[in-house]
Amino acid sequence: MKFAQAKHLFLEHIELGLGRSLKTVENYDRYLSQFANLTGVKQITDITEPMVHSFRLKLNRKGNLKKTTQNYYLIALRMFLKYLETTGRTCLSPNAVVLAKTGTREIDVITTDELKRLFKATDGEHLRDLRDRAIIETLFSTGLRVSELVALKRDIDLTAKEIPVRGKGEKVRVVFFSDPAIVAIHTYRSKRKDMSPALFAGARGAGHLTTRTIERIIANRARQAGISKKVTPHILRHMFATTLLANGADIRSVQEMLGHSNIQTTQVYTHITNKQLKEVHKYFHQRPK
Repeated sequence: MKFAQAKHLFLEHIELGLGRSLKTVENYDRYLSQFANLTGVKQITDITEPMVHSFRLKLNRKGNLKKTTQNYYLIALRMFLKYLETTGRTCLSPNAVVLAKTGTREIDVITTDELKRLFKATDGEHLRDLRDRAIIETLFSTGLRVSELVALKRDIDLTAKEIPVRGKGEKVRVVFFSDPAIVAIHTYRSKRKDMSPALFAGARGAGHLTTRTIERIIANRARQAGISKKVTPHILRHMFATTLLANGADIRSVQEMLGHSNIQTTQVYTHITNKQLKEVHKYFHQRPK
């Protein structure tokens, strides 16, 4: 079978059979297309271990791809081969695709003082200030992914201080809003005069904001706050998680609130909060006199 034909069937499978989002399908399409471009593969029977090894080398030598990003390509290839294997087609074993070794994942966060300055950077009565304040409060309060944030509708009911959200893999979870976030959203909505159905709209009410626009808003506000490091919507998601863990929340609850399928993904945040244990040990653990 031709590689292009097999790829088409595989993409249909993950969209319809596995229920993955269109964004995920697009990503897998891009990863597998890159494999075809870099290796010149035409038939699925052409895929060999030396070819996969060569593909790994080419990804690594691009220079601008982190090991974790390289693994996205390799995971897509492994899933593709697994699909071919389960449908009875002769191909390379998916076990032959070895992922790149990565170190402990580093989580980027900002300090409590920097977070306060980020909030303060949105002080003002202009509609744009009210909107940006509501965005930052919502991200920090709920731990939403930026893609989930831009999908929020203007008419969401916050009476119960919680709403269901459809996240990665079409999984539904409940997210919770703090009082400051609710106040910020109500204030912003009350000042709007546009007709956009999106909770967060453009300056002129032109439809919902894109994920890229939200990223630019956060980056601009961080610069106004005098924060030199890169600040993104995902960092506010990190702050949401680390704040919960630092204040005693159990990791299973944090996993559920973040919408992580695997608790190992959530456990990365404990590396940050564990730094505080060092200070506790230093202060309280002393040799008896």
